[in-house]
Amino acid sequence: MENEVKRIPPEKAIALLKEDGIEVTVEQVKVILDFMYEIADIVVDQYLAKPA
Repeated sequence: MENEVKRIPPEKAIALLKEDGIEVTVEQVKVILDFMYEIADIVVDQYLAKPA
């Protein structure tokens, strides 16, 4: 599908957060990623809805 978003694997997100000293579980990172994707979707929708 052309508009499908590639998702960051939870293991990769855990590793990235760990680099900054943030320890999370797989369950926690899944919630974080879901939230981030939802926020990103809202931002993109608002940007595309703005008149040119």
